[in-house]
Amino acid sequence: MKLTPRRSRRWTALSAGLLEDLRAWPRRPAIKAEKHNKRQKERNVTTQVSGNKIKQYLSHILEQRTSSNIINKRENLLEKKKNQHKITIKEIQNKDILKRNKNHLQKQAEKNFTDEGDQLFKMGIKILQQSKSQKQKEEAYLLFAKAADMGNLKAMEKMADALLFGNFGLQNITAAIQLYESLAKEGSCKAQNALGFLSSYGIGMEYDQAKALIYYTFGSAGGSMMSQMILGYRYLSGINVLQNCEVALSHYKKVADYIADTLEKSEGVPVEKVSLGQLHLTGRKGLDQDDYKALYYFLKAAKAGSANAMAFIGKMYLEGNAAAPQNNATAFKYFSVAASKGNAIGLHGLGLLYFYGKGVPVNYAEALKYFQKAAEKGWPNAQFQLGFMYYSGSGIWKDYKLAFKYFYLASQSGQPLAIYYLAEMYATGRGVVRSCRTAAELYKGVCELGHWAEKFLTAYFAYKDGDIDSSLIQYALLAEMGYEVAQSNSAFILESKKANILEKEKMYSMALLLWNRAAIQGNAFARVKIGDYHYYGYGTKKDYQTAATHYSIAADKYHSAQAMFNLAYMYEHGLGIAKDIHLARRLYDMAAQTSPDAHIPVFFALMKLETMYLLQDTLFFNQFTMRWKWLEMDTTIGPCWDLFVIGLIVAGLIFLLRNHHG
Repeated sequence: MKLTPRRSRRWTALSAGLLEDLRAWPRRPAIKAEKHNKRQKERNVTTQVSGNKIKQYLSHILEQRTSSNIINKRENLLEKKKNQHKITIKEIQNKDILKRNKNHLQKQAEKNFTDEGDQLFKMGIKILQQSKSQKQKEEAYLLFAKAADMGNLKAMEKMADALLFGNFGLQNITAAIQLYESLAKEGSCKAQNALGFLSSYGIGMEYDQAKALIYYTFGSAGGSMMSQMILGYRYLSGINVLQNCEVALSHYKKVADYIADTLEKSEGVPVEKVSLGQLHLTGRKGLDQDDYKALYYFLKAAKAGSANAMAFIGKMYLEGNAAAPQNNATAFKYFSVAASKGNAIGLHGLGLLYFYGKGVPVNYAEALKYFQKAAEKGWPNAQFQLGFMYYSGSGIWKDYKLAFKYFYLASQSGQPLAIYYLAEMYATGRGVVRSCRTAAELYKGVCELGHWAEKFLTAYFAYKDGDIDSSLIQYALLAEMGYEVAQSNSAFILESKKANILEKEKMYSMALLLWNRAAIQGNAFARVKIGDYHYYGYGTKKDYQTAATHYSIAADKYHSAQAMFNLAYMYEHGLGIAKDIHLARRLYDMAAQTSPDAHIPVFFALMKLETMYLLQDTLFFNQFTMRWKWLEMDTTIGPCWDLFVIGLIVAGLIFLLRNHHG
């Protein structure tokens, strides 16, 4: 905590949230420093080797892309000169025959070349999807580099992203922009989105919000999900566009539909109680996804009588994988045993089998019965399924009120499909009063579950490894898409001025913009930071009144102890607000009651305040001395006179304590 807003000291060094940014992300277990450093060195060596190979391909690609325009111009000039000469009909006919043969051979060669590029790209994607180590990822990107060298546009997009985000130490924003601009001309929506993002921050390009909006619009029209999300957020919040909820809703719905469709195709059971089997099944807590290990641990736990393990074995056989090939009968057997023990996952599993008719005839009545039993035990997936049955009228009468009830219950546990269907109900007014704002915000929540959210992990570990530029650019993209946590993290990195991808003088103003966006989305710490920026004049003019307004919002709405302390200080000294010693005391006390971390700073602040007024009342009692320069300590002693007084108080206390013990 800062003793005064001048010094902006925190109670906790990293309360900006950068190192607690993985609210919804699993943290890796702690690694000993020596092992981590050794592993990092090994990774750096392999990355350097692969990075050099990839760089060779990239430089060749960039040369090809930039020189292609010159070659085309030369060919056009030659063609014009040839056309100027008169030639005979016979010569034209002969030339046409030769040209047709040449074109045929050229097209055949190009097709073979293109096919090879496509195959390399597909191989790279397959390796990337199955990759469990950094080395495998590097192999995938080496294939992308080769495919890009052969003119494969998708591979070029991958390589441009690698240059932008700094994968394998390849960060080169200038080269990335060159490649994106070339790809944008060929209709790449991903390139349009990237150029929009870079323009919106002024990273490697001129800061131009109007141009960014044009790029995003083209990217959205071409099918970029990220552009759709960014436009949805901009129209919902009125960022460089007129606020328009209906337009925002339209953009968010397109992305949410895509994510909901993906989730419905791979409907899975979320983790309830963590076990080794579940960790291997989902690939969490630093463990690689391994179906064989997952099945081994589940079978071991099931043998010991675990109903949960039996239910998960049923899930594995229902979905099918390398260790447990899809088998409805086996799934039914394990779900039944788990359900007989009253296990919610087993009951839900049986409900799914009857609902979809997997291994048993479709029976909505049986499905409803099992879903109800599992829902009563608080299982969110079963609550969602009940809501869906009432919403769609599957085997029962449609009942939007009951559908809403079960969707809402499931949404409280974060069930994504339940959130999606709640958004659908608010967007269409089915069973509820239509609310564009509520629908758009619910769709936004679903959109934020997209695969792009994986960048939170890569950004976090890039920061931990000291790759600040790579971390910032990933957080900044997520911030542009409307992620509140990414906005505060980007602002935190920018204000540290450790990044090199933006000019130093622009960092505070950009950080202020991001703190403001995070504050609007309900981030209390961001609201306090905006107050600090206006208090000190960081990225804006000093404005005590505006600072006090933001501290008041943080104190009243979010009960922020830091804001209470800062506001108390401003009331004590009459900065931007009328001086009020009684209110200052009250706010100091409230700060101490709100947060244990505030006890010590509040103690010293109150000691200073009481000492000042005690001295003023006893020593300077006449009108002459009351007008003395005491009230102008800032000009006589300096701006840190209050710390000087606190230092004297502390020294006095230490002196008294030592004498007491002596």
